[in-house]
Formats: sequence, structure tokens, C-alpha cells
Amino acid sequence: MIGMGNDESHTKPPRRRSVLYYGSGHMLNDITAACWFTYLLLFLTDIGLSPRDAAVVMLSGQVADGLATVFSGELIDRFGHFKLWHAAGSLLVAISFSSVFGGCLPCKIFTSNSSTMETIGYSIFAAIFNVGWAATQVSHMSMINCITLHSTSRVVLASCRNAFTMVANLSLYAVAIVVFSVTKADNPVDIENQYRWIAYLSILIGCCFVGIFHLGTKEPGLKFSAHGSCSGRISWTYWFKKLLYYQVALVYVITRLVVNVSQAYIAFYVINDLRMAQSAKALVPAIIYICSFIVSIILQEIAWTSRRLKAYYSAGAIIWIFSGVGLFLLPRSLNIFMYSIGLFIGIANALMMVEILSLLLSSSIFLSRSYRIFSLFLFLLGIIHE
Repeated sequence: MIGMGNDESHTKPPRRRSVLYYGSGHMLNDITAACWFTYLLLFLTDIGLSPRDAAVVMLSGQVADGLATVFSGELIDRFGHFKLWHAAGSLLVAISFSSVFGGCLPCKIFTSNSSTMETIGYSIFAAIFNVGWAATQVSHMSMINCITLHSTSRVVLASCRNAFTMVANLSLYAVAIVVFSVTKADNPVDIENQYRWIAYLSILIGCCFVGIFHLGTKEPGLKFSAHGSCSGRISWTYWFKKLLYYQVALVYVITRLVVNVSQAYIAFYVINDLRMAQSAKALVPAIIYICSFIVSIILQEIAWTSRRLKAYYSAGAIIWIFSGVGLFLLPRSLNIFMYSIGLFIGIANALMMVEILSLLLSSSIFLSRSYRIFSLFLFLLGIIHE
């Protein structure tokens, strides 16, 4: 078990099994998010919503996510109980996500199938989904500093969390391949059912890992400051006066944007710009995820210092710059090299994400009150995404 309630247990590195238990806690969020951004717009337009209405549904979710992220940090700060918030958020995610892909519930209640009612109905559950998603994310990420005071162990936990994110994305692709292979799509109803099966199976897989997390991870007993003592409440405005907050926030948000945009749009790029085969839109992202997964596992075996974290992050950024230049200059006649570029993108993504999370968790702002400040970073990221 991790998160034992005595000082000595917090200074020792957690066991490998405990690290795996912790890393599995974000699988439901990761696999549903991958399904959300990959298939939701396709699903909504296939069931008859206009692109504009489908965008409204997505936007309602993003707005709810931004607001819920801040409130989640404040509520966790006031009342504690990471696992309780994680469980509640996961429950909301599972119910609302299945409702989004399961059909318009308000339309059935009010016996109306107008486009306005459908947009409102799907927007409501999209908002609920993102509220639950935010609560789960903030509570799970914020546990790291309360689980261990060991700096290298924090990197190990962050690396494991990132590795499970890659597992979630690959699992979604595997589920989609199976569903598309074994089910027929002769009419629009069949296509809708395919998306629903993908969503339901994703929820099932994610919930299994949530169960593993809650069975194997104990609620952290203490909240430590940088010097190992229990930390007190600090005003929100305190950090807005610190230059370090804006520096860290800028680096974190840029890193997340680079990683998220590369994962979201790389499939469109290989098809529309490079004119590669249809299989490439699955193979290239798969290469990125597999490489990120392998690198995340390797990073767990390294003894970390602040200087080494910065060096590895810089290396990841440099690799990404060269990869970006390669993407920009790559001619269609040499599109086969996209697979090699995808390999380096996967390596760079893992280096940047793991190191920036670890730098955040080891910085003074997170050592004092990680869950409130982390929620502010996620709020900034949500605003930029919108």
C-alpha cells in the first residue's frame, strides 16, 4: 500500500507494485479522453447534428472542465480525501460518458428530437463528464507529493502515470480495431452502434483500472511542505504575486499544447498533407504512443536531480524542434520517413511530459499546496485549448 500515515514511510521510495497501483488510477480519464477527442465529433455528426452544434457540445465540455478544475482544487484543499474525490469523479465520468454515446436522454424525457433539444441534451452530459474528469485528474495528480517526499520517487510516479496514459491510448486503438472488424456498418444505425460499443468497452476497461487503484492505494495520511512538515493553507492571491508561478505555468502549458496537438492532428497531417495510406493514420500515432510508453518506463529507473530533470526536458524539446522542422520540410515523395519522425516525436513527448510534471512537483509552489496550484495550471490549459 502507498500513502502510509507516518513520516518514515513518506521518505522511503514506494514499492514497484505501489507505483503501478497509483499509475492505474488515471486510466479511465485517459481512455475516455482519447475516445472523446477521437470519435465524439464523428459520432455527433453521424447521428445528425450539424458541425456547429457538435462544436457547441464540445465547447460546453471544455468550459465546464475549466471551471470545475479550479473548484476541484479548492474543494480538495478544504476537505481533503483524495480518493473520495477521485471515486466521485470517476463515477461521474463513467455515467455521463456512457450517456453521451448512449443517446439523448433529455430528448427521450421530453419526447422531442429537435436539433436544439439534442444539442442541449448532449451538452449537459458533456459538461457533467468534464466536471467528473477534472475532479479525478486534480485529485490523482495531487496525491504524488502526499505519497512520498523522495524526489526520485515522484519522478517514478509521474513516469508511471504517463506510461498508463500511453497504454490507455493504445487500448482505445485496439478496442476500435476489434469493434470495426467484428461489427458491420451497413447503415447509419450500425455506425452509431460501433461508436457506442467503443465507448462502453472503454468505460469497462477504465473502471477496472480505477478499481485496482482504489484497492491498492491507501489515502495519503499527511500533506507535507518542502521541509517535511504539514503545510498550511495559502491564499490563492499569494501565488499570483510570484514570478515563479507564471514561469512554471508558461512552460507547462506550452508543453501540454505541443504534446496534445501532436497527438490530435498527426493523423490528419499524414493523410491530408503527406497523402499516405489510410493505415498510416493509425500506425503513426501508434508508433508515437509505443515510443512514449517505452521511454516512460525507462525514465523510472534513473536517479533524478533538479539539474538532470532540466537537462532531459531540454533534450526532449530539442528533439521536438528537429522533428517539427522535419515535418515541415518533409516532401510527399519521402513520406515513408514519417514513421521515423513519429518515433522521435514519441521520445520527445515522453521526455517533456514526464520531466515537466516532475519539475512542477519538485518546485516550491507544489511542495506547499500542490492540488490548488495544479488546478490553476489545468484551468489555464483549458482556456488555451478552447
